[in-house]
Amino acid sequence: MSGLKITNFDWEILKIKLQRKYNHLSADDLSYNEGEERQLINRLSKRLKRTQEYIIFTLSKQLADLSSNRL
Repeated sequence: MSGLKITNFDWEILKIKLQRKYNHLSADDLSYNEGEERQLINRLSKRLKRTQEYIIFTLSKQLADLSSNRL
């Protein structure tokens, strides 16, 4: 898999960005606890009908600059 690590603090910011970009995602789709990156990636991959690589790329890109408003 990837070396993607998301803290609970970072997830709160990242979750808001994902909700704005993919407004059809539910709270269940965006549920996450630290250390459950694999489950999150699998769930988002199925829900967004994208590859796991795309999901990892998207999350990594957003994590690189959490302070940005860019989606």
